Amino acid sequence: MTSFLYRLGRSAFRKRRWVLLLWVAVVAVVGFKGLTAAAGSDDSSSMPGIESQKAFDLIAQRFPGAAADGAGARIVFVAPDGQKVTAAGNREAIEKTVAEAAAGGQVASAVDPFRANAVSEDGTTAYATVTYKVTGKDLSDGSRTELQRALGDARKAGLTVESGGDAVAAQTEAGGIGEAAGVLVAALVLLVTFGSMAAAGLPLLTAVIGVATSMMAILALSSAFGLSSSTGTLATMLGLAVGIDYAMFIVSRYREERGKGHTSLEAAGRATGTAGSAVVFAGLTVVVALAGLSIVGVPMLTKMGLAAAGAVLLSVVIALTLVPALLGFWPDAVLPRALHRRIRKSRGAGAATSTGAASVSGAAAGPGAGAGPRESRWARFVLRRPLPVLLLSVVGLGALALPVADLQLGMSGDEAKPTSTTERRAYDDLAKGFGPGFNGPLTIVVDAQGAPDATGAVNTIVKKIAATDGVVSVSEPRFNQAGDTAIVSATPSTSPTSKQTENLVHTIRGERAGLESATDATFQVTGTTAANIDVAQKMQSALIPYLAVVVGLAFLLLLVVFRSLVVPVKAAVGFLLSVLASLGAVVAVFQWGWAADLLGVEQTGPIMSMMPIFLVGIVFGLAMDYQVFLVSRMREAYVHGQSPGRAMVTGFGHSARVVVAAALIMMSVFSGFVTAGESMIKMIGFGLAIAVLFDAFVVRMAFVPAVLALLGHRAWWLPRWLDRVLPRVDIEGEALTRADVEGKALTGADVEAEATAHGDTPGAQPSERSRETAGI
Repeated sequence: MTSFLYRLGRSAFRKRRWVLLLWVAVVAVVGFKGLTAAAGSDDSSSMPGIESQKAFDLIAQRFPGAAADGAGARIVFVAPDGQKVTAAGNREAIEKTVAEAAAGGQVASAVDPFRANAVSEDGTTAYATVTYKVTGKDLSDGSRTELQRALGDARKAGLTVESGGDAVAAQTEAGGIGEAAGVLVAALVLLVTFGSMAAAGLPLLTAVIGVATSMMAILALSSAFGLSSSTGTLATMLGLAVGIDYAMFIVSRYREERGKGHTSLEAAGRATGTAGSAVVFAGLTVVVALAGLSIVGVPMLTKMGLAAAGAVLLSVVIALTLVPALLGFWPDAVLPRALHRRIRKSRGAGAATSTGAASVSGAAAGPGAGAGPRESRWARFVLRRPLPVLLLSVVGLGALALPVADLQLGMSGDEAKPTSTTERRAYDDLAKGFGPGFNGPLTIVVDAQGAPDATGAVNTIVKKIAATDGVVSVSEPRFNQAGDTAIVSATPSTSPTSKQTENLVHTIRGERAGLESATDATFQVTGTTAANIDVAQKMQSALIPYLAVVVGLAFLLLLVVFRSLVVPVKAAVGFLLSVLASLGAVVAVFQWGWAADLLGVEQTGPIMSMMPIFLVGIVFGLAMDYQVFLVSRMREAYVHGQSPGRAMVTGFGHSARVVVAAALIMMSVFSGFVTAGESMIKMIGFGLAIAVLFDAFVVRMAFVPAVLALLGHRAWWLPRWLDRVLPRVDIEGEALTRADVEGKALTGADVEAEATAHGDTPGAQPSERSRETAGI
């Protein structure tokens, strides 16, 4: 593989114009297809295999039109202290507000609270429901403005008026200035790391090209494969992350090879052959993690995972082709100033090589050019004291992982939003006026097709559910046209996210067997609250199989890459430590409330159901990136004859600074989401940022070198029979150290001979042809 990638890098460098034109054509074609493609259907709510989804499908079948997907808004009215909403003046203002809301252009209906019995027992609170003809994403700004204008009359009358629902939530911007700040910090980290605007900008440029192309491809395929706008969320996040990482590692290795005295052409080939090999296998581990999301059995997750996997593959291809091509246009611009000055001085003095590489051999090339003093100092410290470092890292991460034992999954709603939002205030007003369970009613679907007396069977089931502890009230059953199916709404006494409500759902379902035998009818529990409970259980049960699959497949890949039994095991253990520690930190902050005020978390509650799966998938990919790039340099030094300890120090010094830079970039990007207004966005941003912190700085910088230092030669041991079976991939560039690679490195003499053949004289400025041959 190294030889193939070496030739690929040289070819892309030499034929840079054709490579650039090819990528411009690809971006143009994919962009045109994406912008002109029909929108895909949004099936993100589909969750097969759970009872609440089966009940929802039954409602859609037996009650045609009942499962309308139009947006909805709930207007909550609260009377001033000492008054009631039923007072003449208040009632008149409420009725006027509802009538004005009903007159909106996209409104299907608006229900008066006094006609719908939507007034609290104490008369202090009432609510009106507004239903729209279109979905939330299709609701116009004018319709939202009309709704807010309608609320003004009731407020003028002295009533407190708040609103909730997806029609209102669509107005809420989840973003914050932190996202832009995160990208800015990432650019600054690249600039500080490389000391060159070109070297810092090239990874950002190629990453943006990759993300834009991926998103346009997702849009182009949205109609054919049922992809929605949310499908590209993970693809954007990971495409940007690995796109920067992969390009940065190749640019870093290119600078290192130039510092060793190689021509720009040869350096591009060697960087693509060595760092490019690591990019390929790092990308494969990420693809394994993302494609593994399909085993969860959730269509949305499967599509998001596969789309993100495609984005990662595209990032790999861009890193292997477009990056060396762009280096061909500006071969010296990405170099540090010291090396750049040496090359220009060498050219001016008429050096033998047109790039001046021969005279600057061994010059510092910035990150990756050699073992940095700080990095090597830390590596030598770990080499001297491996056991304390190992114990401290394991014990520290283990302690941070302890809160995971209390992990509670769920889906928070308006109660998790800041109190500055009208949705949160409407939620609180309804809970105060109608009880904490009012915001999360349970929908019971009774199927009495097989019962001789459908009405009697439904009434028997309703009475039993109403008598269940924890149920405050049960609505009158609403039958379908055939009279064999009914829908009932049951209001719990506790909030939707409480453990008591979850237990109540299980209790009601546990009564089904006895009622079925007594009535010849059956029922299912659905609704938002029950669906959230079912999804949480599905995600929790899928987490362990998902971990087993991705870690197992990654073990096989790393076994092939490093030809060692210990290194893949160490990588898997380190990854599990970082993931568990980050989940523990998320539980401590967002569920227990530790330091929640510092992050602006106003309401603690269950952890988002998909958070652990997302965290495992994304962090696994990034962790394996850092593992491959860091340890491959250690193995490269070991294969080339260094002792295990010395190889660890050498590899650490070569790669640590770039790995740290990559981790800081990812932490900056992810931390930007912590400033968002939505608690769920905060949770994702915090979880990913803290996971990268633990994995890059604790696991890869302490745990990994400590294990290697303790094991010595045994770390690279592989049984002979397994060594014969495994394919050889030469990720360390062993083939490039021998003279048997097709298209050998160009020396100064080669360049001089090539220049003379095209009419250039040694010491003069090279012609365009000789410049291209030499790689200038």
